[in-house]
Amino acid sequence: MKKIWMNTSCALLAIFLASSCNDWLDGVTQTSNVSDEVVWKAEDNVDKNVNAFYRYLHKYGQFGEGQFRGSLTESLTDAFKYGSVSLGDRAGHPNNYVVNPSVVTPDGCLYNVWSKDLAYGDIRKINQFLDMQKQYSKFSAEKNALWEAQARFFRAFVYFQLAKRHGGVVLYDALPTSNDKALSTAEATWQFIADDLDFAAAHLPKEWAAANAKGRVTKGAAFALKSRVMLYAERWQDAYVAADSVEKLNLYDLVPQYADAWKGNNKEAILEFDYNKNTGPNHTFDEYYVPQCDGYEFGALGTPTQEMVETYEKSDGTTVDWTPWHSQTTTPPPYADLEPRFAATVIYAGCTWKGKTMDCSVGGTNGAFMAYREQPYSYGKTTTGYFLRKLLDESHTDIQGVKSAQPWVEIRFAEVILNKAEAAYRLGKMNEAQTLMNKVRARVSLPAKYTSGDAWFKDYRKERKVELAYEGHLFWDMRRWKLAHIEYNNYRCHGIKIERGTYQYIDCDGQDRKFLQKLYVLPVPTQELKDNKLAEQYAEWK
Repeated sequence: MKKIWMNTSCALLAIFLASSCNDWLDGVTQTSNVSDEVVWKAEDNVDKNVNAFYRYLHKYGQFGEGQFRGSLTESLTDAFKYGSVSLGDRAGHPNNYVVNPSVVTPDGCLYNVWSKDLAYGDIRKINQFLDMQKQYSKFSAEKNALWEAQARFFRAFVYFQLAKRHGGVVLYDALPTSNDKALSTAEATWQFIADDLDFAAAHLPKEWAAANAKGRVTKGAAFALKSRVMLYAERWQDAYVAADSVEKLNLYDLVPQYADAWKGNNKEAILEFDYNKNTGPNHTFDEYYVPQCDGYEFGALGTPTQEMVETYEKSDGTTVDWTPWHSQTTTPPPYADLEPRFAATVIYAGCTWKGKTMDCSVGGTNGAFMAYREQPYSYGKTTTGYFLRKLLDESHTDIQGVKSAQPWVEIRFAEVILNKAEAAYRLGKMNEAQTLMNKVRARVSLPAKYTSGDAWFKDYRKERKVELAYEGHLFWDMRRWKLAHIEYNNYRCHGIKIERGTYQYIDCDGQDRKFLQKLYVLPVPTQELKDNKLAEQYAEWK
């Protein structure tokens, strides 16, 4: 009798999930000696097998390692800069990728997830669970539907990680009986994901009745993820309907303060993963990005760029003329004039962080500046004149002694509103697109915008970039819009160097960044082509 694959992995997962803020994700005590039938005789055991899939929210989120081996994909855009020259994750690798895109090969792309350790391994685990459910489950149809809905939600979530990189991929709705299977078309792949999410939405509850069910995926999460996925598929009506379905649940809303929007445990969070700093699960995101003055000298690995800062409007909705700061001046930049999302996202000279007034200058006590390439690693200093604030926990003061517990919010209501706005625009519903985007702007008291056509889409792109800053969207948005090869080619990122009362505009790359059009489709790994006789390399990579 074969043994259930999840027994061993769940036992290991107990260490990761025990005593989490989601009480239902408590530790698993199964071992590799437990048979399939035994697992499916106890409802609690089945629950714990399903619970293992929730870790994918961490794995592929900004606090995990799945997306880009821990580096933020924003570093592949004009919004973020890693300060280290020496190669490494959250160090020189992203810098190398943007100036030397030829490093992306079938066997050498760090933001590819096509492997047995990443996406296809996760999909296999989900399919094995679903196969065993069909073989062994004697539970009620209602219980089986809830388990299947959760499993298929996460299968869709993982397949989305593949589809947004490749388009059409190898699709498995059950355990394979052979290594050989052809790639499906992009259209079939998006439909496969849509079908899984439709099943999840049909069978998941709006809210879980159990008091200890906090954090479980819901009907709203399935609709919300579908609204995101269908934008990538360019199925505008499906994206619009999915986002509209979220709104009609009347369960979610924008929280009053943007600084709280991405913190979780509020009405804006549709899907989140919670942590526990003491007993785990926990993460080390703060450790990687806090300034050196927080008491940890190896932080601030990456920092926001001047290009990102210049994306923000003034609080009255007008645009800042940054020309005086594109050379050298003794006039401080107009940070105080910028709209509220700037101060909630970026640590800048003169702001307060953990009770300190930040100077962000050369030799600064509170936020030191270091020119890019001055040292192999940035060692807690900024190479752009700024530090990341968003996603960090300002109440977390013992960086060296305590892990981080800031929740990861995978989907929040603001994104769904913007998804619907984009879909409405594509469908010719210009008035509705304007109203939806203006709803997001109103939260931070910005005046409404009533542009239309290409001008509206340009405004929308900026709104999405600011609202969803550093939440893992920008790079993938620019790829799906097919704009990366235009706007991310032959450009450099900049910062502000502050020294003895002067503000100097600096090039913090040293060479032009590039984006090749063939990068809109990542290659099939060589190992897959060796193992799978029916798989063919994408045309862009032949």
